[in-house]
Amino acid sequence: MEGASSPSPASRWLVLLLGVCLRLLPTVVATSVHYCDKEADYPVTIKRVEITPNPVVRGKPAKFSISATAGEAIANGEVMIEVKYFGIHVHQETHRFCEETRCPVSQGDFLVSHDEVLPAFTPPGSYTLTMQMFGEGGAQLTCVSFDFKIRIGSPVADT
Repeated sequence: MEGASSPSPASRWLVLLLGVCLRLLPTVVATSVHYCDKEADYPVTIKRVEITPNPVVRGKPAKFSISATAGEAIANGEVMIEVKYFGIHVHQETHRFCEETRCPVSQGDFLVSHDEVLPAFTPPGSYTLTMQMFGEGGAQLTCVSFDFKIRIGSPVADT
């Protein structure tokens, strides 16, 4: 082909640098959410779940952000989280609702945010997280589950 030239060394370095930068940026991916009871009319509906980074890196901070809509005001309650590894129960924790979001929650949109550092010995692989929200008096507000992955570490060594 006439007039065609091979890429210059500078453009090759630019492509390489761009590739490395993209691998180092934390990935935010919306995760598919499933309601525990598909027929239930929960007072809280989940619009979106984002996990940063995704996949989660063991021994490093991870953020779980859940965008939700409340059909009624919520003043208090609990958030219960259960984690399964390949279907086997491995962890459960309960948090005060107002520790995970700004309270009181008015009817409408709100965000539940949870930061977690998984121990360095956490096995890599596929996990399922089930989250239940309970209002005052223990009434169930919602119940959802979603999958996430944990990997060993960064493909590039930390400096």
